[in-house]
Amino acid sequence: MKFRTGLLLGAAFATGLVAGPVIRHAGPILRPIVAAHAEDTAPDRDDAYHALTLFGSVFEKVRADYVEPVKDQTLIENSLDGMLSGLDPHSSYMNPKQWADMQITTKGEFGGLGLEVTSDSGLIKVISPIDDTPAARAGMKTGDLILDLDHKSVEGLSLNDAVDKMRGPRGTTITLTIKREHIDKPLDVQMTREEIHIQVVKSADYGDVGYIRLSSFNEESDPKLREAIDKIKTEEHGNLRGLILDLRNNPGGLLDQAVDICSDFISDGEIVSTRARHDDESQRWDAKGTDLIDGLPLVVLINGGSASASEIVAGALQDHRRAVILGTRSFGKGSVQTVIPLGNDGAMRLTTARYYTPSGRSIQGLGIAPDVEVAESREDEIHFLPDREADLNHALKNEGGSEPTKPPAPRDDIPPQARQIPQKPPATWPKFDLADPQTDFQLQQGITLVHDMAQQRHASR
Repeated sequence: MKFRTGLLLGAAFATGLVAGPVIRHAGPILRPIVAAHAEDTAPDRDDAYHALTLFGSVFEKVRADYVEPVKDQTLIENSLDGMLSGLDPHSSYMNPKQWADMQITTKGEFGGLGLEVTSDSGLIKVISPIDDTPAARAGMKTGDLILDLDHKSVEGLSLNDAVDKMRGPRGTTITLTIKREHIDKPLDVQMTREEIHIQVVKSADYGDVGYIRLSSFNEESDPKLREAIDKIKTEEHGNLRGLILDLRNNPGGLLDQAVDICSDFISDGEIVSTRARHDDESQRWDAKGTDLIDGLPLVVLINGGSASASEIVAGALQDHRRAVILGTRSFGKGSVQTVIPLGNDGAMRLTTARYYTPSGRSIQGLGIAPDVEVAESREDEIHFLPDREADLNHALKNEGGSEPTKPPAPRDDIPPQARQIPQKPPATWPKFDLADPQTDFQLQQGITLVHDMAQQRHASR
């Protein structure tokens, strides 16, 4: 008997593994995979038997007459992956190797390029590059569409197969042909594979404002964030005025880490809930900590590459009015994947629930709307590529929640100066340079907002 043993929230796959790592189950073990609810037995079984007979006929025909011999295992794995991936962008079958690779990812170390990717229209779309990886150093961007791998088209490849081809021994090279917005011709980007060691947390001081960049949610995220907060508080010698939490291009990961990180700023109350097809599988997670910065102003940066667990954190902090969200609308990955091990035959990822913010919002397909909208550049957003969950084929609908397109109520805790923050950089703003924080327009507006919030907080005392 096989049991569901974990949940998955990640937005996609990484080059060398799954972008959204396995979420350790936060409650009792879910029902056995072989169990069925009453309504599951209602449909006419004859239809299912007819479909299985059709499958068997096609299977035998392919075995007998395909132009080249094909292993039975390959046909079965392709069939399983097609059955699951046809449901939505995040359900899939993993063979034993892919399943083993996925489990390694949660440790924060894996081999590959450091790209978070998903599948769309038969091609591979970049969700975000991981900080300090070959992909980031090569300038890969959110929204890039991968057309070829080593000059061979990805059309016809499953997401699993494409990811597997992007993996390889450390030191070997691969050329990705990509299509990028605002550029007419495809680009060839050559990268050298290496062992990926994700530096999940980075921190800095900008005057009296602390800054923490969280690149993903793995087993190290909350411990490293706590260390970063302690370091910033020590260096500021009691002069800390507020904190910026940067979740831009963070594709998500472990649910328990998202809950723990929210608990670092929220002492009690709901963080997130999930609603499944069957009521007995719906769950809720509550805060269980203390505010590590003692109520100081908190600004969270998000963008279209912020997905899944990032949206859980941003949504919870927004609903509790513990943080002001600045940036652009997030990706909109609001579904939960259950990982079901299949013994020696790998595992399956099956979408089993939607998740909701504390106010009851489902952000599936819509994302988190920032309280203060600030774009990263002056370029008009002309999109020929899908760049949100709702744009993907077979994406789930937004259902079952409260008003999803805006914060639950007007914010009266945001300083009036926030209305003066420009939504786009001025024409004279320097070109963004990753190594120079002064060129990061969203970050600089976040620092300004923290100062305004600190001033308002001081005046209200």
